[in-house]
Amino acid sequence: MKTSIIIQNLKCGGCANTISNKLEELKGISNIDVDVNTSKVSFNYNSPEEALLVKNTLKKIGYPSIEDDNNIVTKAKSFVSCATGKLANN
Repeated sequence: MKTSIIIQNLKCGGCANTISNKLEELKGISNIDVDVNTSKVSFNYNSPEEALLVKNTLKKIGYPSIEDDNNIVTKAKSFVSCATGKLANN
């Protein structure tokens, strides 16, 4: 099955790189696409539990869905994730 999640704090290719790398680590998740312009993360999954795991993973690394709280801690996590993704591209 394919779905998409609109997320917060997605600013650049560094963010997208971190998101892709983290989601690739999850079992059962494939065909990951991160669109910086629309803040949309699309992916294939096999079970509702896997889709929920993606949503929770995104929140954990600082990119909560639009219906989740986006507090200062989450924003700080996204800043670190963004920097990590930029460094990984170099």
